Amino acid sequence: MPGKPNISDDPAELRGRAEARLSDQRKGQWSKAGDQKSAADTVRLLHELEVHQIELEMQNAELQKARDELEVALEKYTDLYDFAPVGYFSIDESDVILEANLTGAALLGVERSRLVNRRLLPFVSPTSRPFFLAFLKKVFAGSKYQVCEALLLKEGGGTFWASFRATSAVFPKGARKWCRVAFGDISARKQAEEAQRRLEALATTNRGLNREIARRQTVEKALQKSEQHQRWLLKQSRHMQGQLRHLSHQILHAQEEERKRISRELHDEIAQTLVGINVHLAALTREAVDDPRGFQHKIARTQRLVEKSVDIVHRFARELRPTVLDDLGLIPALHSFMKSFTRRTGVRASLTAFAAVERLDTAKRTVLFRVAQEALTNVARHSHASRVEVSIQELPDCICMKIKDNGKSFDVERTLHANGGKRLGLLGMRERLEMVGGKLAVESAPDKGTTILAQIPPGNARARGRKPR
Repeated sequence: MPGKPNISDDPAELRGRAEARLSDQRKGQWSKAGDQKSAADTVRLLHELEVHQIELEMQNAELQKARDELEVALEKYTDLYDFAPVGYFSIDESDVILEANLTGAALLGVERSRLVNRRLLPFVSPTSRPFFLAFLKKVFAGSKYQVCEALLLKEGGGTFWASFRATSAVFPKGARKWCRVAFGDISARKQAEEAQRRLEALATTNRGLNREIARRQTVEKALQKSEQHQRWLLKQSRHMQGQLRHLSHQILHAQEEERKRISRELHDEIAQTLVGINVHLAALTREAVDDPRGFQHKIARTQRLVEKSVDIVHRFARELRPTVLDDLGLIPALHSFMKSFTRRTGVRASLTAFAAVERLDTAKRTVLFRVAQEALTNVARHSHASRVEVSIQELPDCICMKIKDNGKSFDVERTLHANGGKRLGLLGMRERLEMVGGKLAVESAPDKGTTILAQIPPGNARARGRKPR
């Protein structure tokens, strides 16, 4: 910016400078001797005029210099104002544009000459006008610096986001109010912000999608696991159905075989015994008079036949359902059966049980008796054992009956999954135990014999001592 022109405001100083310049010009022109009074007056008047002329010339030179400097400064200011990177407006309280630079006019798409004295509000988008009017109100209320963002409309079409900064201008009292406004295009920043918001929204959506994908993958794995479990259950169900069908066939076959055996024994033993009794009775009617002593002997033989028939019937009854189990309890029933077992097979059998086992309900005591009966029958048929031990004990969570023999071992898994009738006894024991909530375990190893473990829920049984037999 140029400095202030060197123009003196003091007339005395200006006159002194003019007189000094005139004196320099007149040196050697006037003679010091013989000056007359009239000449002195003329010279003085001429001196005054010449001084005044020099003063005017100096002032004119200084004014010309100041004008040149002001023109240079104005040209620089105009360039800075018009070609600034932001738009500049001077607007009054009615948002009328008083002044505008070229950048501002170019941003709005209007020539500057047609922009001056037009209102700025029509160039503001309707959605942004309330915010812009509130912005101007604060500016003209005396706030020195205000900021506002608004969407502007170009005259030829199109929009852009602008950031406004305004400060109220200093104006004399009673003069028209106006303010200076600077604004710039922030569309790129708005687009970047919008892109950032979209990226954040997209990132949030992606996180939600990732969580949903993880959840669905978890659900899918659970469904796959459930499907595999269902297939396994279906396979097990079909296998169990096959087992049940086979078991039903075996049970029917066993029942038929048992009926045939009972029928055969009834025919071979009871029927023949009864026929013999009938023959002896018929003979007795004929010989009662002829031979009294032989009559007595034949009566004794007939009585023995009747007693034998009664024993056979009792044996059948005990095998079908031992009455001692209902009348006396599990321990006496097992004791009676094991005595008969030892007598028939020669295999020594021992029993150890706790007395409170008799507190179990009838169904559970019957299951324990049938499992022991079937296990001892299998020992007699297959194990070739010489000794078998039966023990019933109370564990913390169950009643456990263990049947251990010293016979030969067998392949438990192969036997349980065999298709023949060999597995009927083990499978029947398992089915009986499962009916009362129990389970069966079989262990068999070479040189160690076979151990059968039958476990049932304790129910109302409580240990009050052990009763060895």
